[in-house]
Amino acid sequence: MISEFLDTLEFSLSVTGPIFVILGLGGWLRRIGMINDAFIEVGSRLVFNVTLPALLFISVSKTHLDTSANFSLIGFGIAATLLAWGASELLARLAVRAPRDRGVVVQGVFRSNMAIIGLAYCVNAYGDAGMAAASLYVGLVTIVFNILAVISLSTSLHASQNVGQVLRSVALNPLIIGIVLALPISIAGLRLPGIVIQSGEYFARMTLPLALLCTGAALDFRSLREDPRDAVLAAAGKLVAVPLLFVLGGIALGFRGMDLGILLLMSSAPSAAAGYVMVRAMGGNAVLAANIIALTTVGSLFFTSAGIVVLKSMGLM
Repeated sequence: MISEFLDTLEFSLSVTGPIFVILGLGGWLRRIGMINDAFIEVGSRLVFNVTLPALLFISVSKTHLDTSANFSLIGFGIAATLLAWGASELLARLAVRAPRDRGVVVQGVFRSNMAIIGLAYCVNAYGDAGMAAASLYVGLVTIVFNILAVISLSTSLHASQNVGQVLRSVALNPLIIGIVLALPISIAGLRLPGIVIQSGEYFARMTLPLALLCTGAALDFRSLREDPRDAVLAAAGKLVAVPLLFVLGGIALGFRGMDLGILLLMSSAPSAAAGYVMVRAMGGNAVLAANIIALTTVGSLFFTSAGIVVLKSMGLM
């Protein structure tokens, strides 16, 4: 019994431990001056616009959709996201005092950093199979994230963004473009030239280490001391309520093994770093958005580890 628990704990730490190390390394390199604001900005742009789309393109193009794509899992992920968004909207109206901050809290609760930390969790847990299964999930659920985030922030900030502008921002999202370009190749079963695969994989392998270094270097907990209430509220929703919704719903619908693991790992990933950029661009409370990201990034490592231990000990993951 003790050996089984230790095996489960070892597996859990193998999923979250490397991410904790790289995040911590990013923070330490920032502290000693080897990483600065310019590196973080350029590195983050490079990841979002080039290396992460390349990773998703390579992964999806090499995936046989008829055997690897689990559309029931993706459908459930979208439905659960909509439910989490609706519940967080209600929570924000009841508990967040400043109306302008409600959209920031809402997106902090339902919007996960799936493309960086969620994918890293899945790769650590399941290897290439996890990457293949999670890539399409990330791409399609990310579309829903972007639309709902714009709706919540526009409503709370009284910003005017029409349907056309929302659809344009989704259509120009580099992650979506990477997946859309890869889908015809995957569906047709085409084999890309070796030079394209190898060049793309160079970028793909750069993605997670660079993204995690930049994320760790950008974490700043100093402003949490001023007014942590809304950030803590969002973190509790993101790290506890949302994973419970996804996992319990997934169990009820019969998801097991890697599918249930993906639901846990994606839903327990921290709030999306892209949320900070969106809040700042729309004139919202960027400090609150940064606090939520910082709190959930560190908290995710512990809550995800606990979730893995529970599901593995029950034989569900």
